[in-house]
Amino acid sequence: MKIIGITGGVGCGKSEVLNFIEKNYDAAVVRADEVGRDLMRPGTDCTRQIIDLFGARAADAEGKLDRAWIADQIFHNPEQREALNAIVHPAVQREILRLIDQNRACGWQYFFLESAILIEAGYTEICDEIWYIYADVQTRTARLQAGRGYTQEKSLAVMENQLSDEAFREACDAVIDNSGFFEDTMEQIDERMTELAAQ
Repeated sequence: MKIIGITGGVGCGKSEVLNFIEKNYDAAVVRADEVGRDLMRPGTDCTRQIIDLFGARAADAEGKLDRAWIADQIFHNPEQREALNAIVHPAVQREILRLIDQNRACGWQYFFLESAILIEAGYTEICDEIWYIYADVQTRTARLQAGRGYTQEKSLAVMENQLSDEAFREACDAVIDNSGFFEDTMEQIDERMTELAAQ
């Protein structure tokens, strides 16, 4: 089973790429954010540690984390962001390794792991190759305005907190340009998958 990492900045269209792969290839697809959300359900070890870090304001009466409030706290506070990451990232990594083993036993040909922070979180060590899903800033900003209601200022601020285009390109094995029509993106994916199958 080949393990392929998928990464890229906010608004680049990673979800659309993953949906296409899931429908058209013998591939298990895991999104690190979804793994993290599952691990932060009320009552989990992660959730208890996060409440200890941020205080009772971080969760409601049922113990459900207020993710938007926490995101606001860490946006301009690197120390708190690092402390949160130190709780969440190791737990997510352990669960992803478990899912890789589980899906390998199921006989999947490919395992796609998606994370916007795939490189920073050290997942490069477990991936056979990494794809950078690229889209230009104008396209990403338009997608974020349409899909999430972000202002241009908020879109650019979030992008500035992520790796640069140069850093993504340097760390990744393949670049999929998702700036234009998705038909073009599909052709690039199919071409890369053909190369993978030949290896």
